[in-house]
Amino acid sequence: MPLSKLAHYSIRTTDLEKSRNFYTRVLGMREGFRPPFPFPGIWLYMGSDESEFGVVHIIGVDANDASGLTEYLGDKALPATGTGTVDHIAFLATNVQDFWTTLQREGYQWRDRTVPSLGLHQVFVEDPSGVTIEMNFPAAEVASLPPPADVAASKTGKIDR
Repeated sequence: MPLSKLAHYSIRTTDLEKSRNFYTRVLGMREGFRPPFPFPGIWLYMGSDESEFGVVHIIGVDANDASGLTEYLGDKALPATGTGTVDHIAFLATNVQDFWTTLQREGYQWRDRTVPSLGLHQVFVEDPSGVTIEMNFPAAEVASLPPPADVAASKTGKIDR
């Protein structure tokens, strides 16, 4: 049974609205169809095609009543923050300058790095649940750009090229 591709990843959160805003306003995903599960959540899509059931599933954890979630997915403790054993989730993208502007406007800190010999520029940002998101841009986009004005506020304080 060969694998064909990643279907989606799911994140549990106690703040559904912050996660919704990050994935829609910062990453540009679109909220779409989600089955009527017995717990809160949203499914996020890249583009208008919903035939593959979304790329990110946000699972809302209701601290006052987790019974629907527990019945459906099992009793699993919500980690305080971060990715647990998953290090990061990566996306391919274009227009790094617009992404920097969006991160600045939305108040997110990030780290930039250009990977030697791959022609790849990476921007790392954490979503509201502490999951590291890696955005991969063509390095040629960054080579001719000045660093973003707010790069000093980023976690590394510089772009590694």
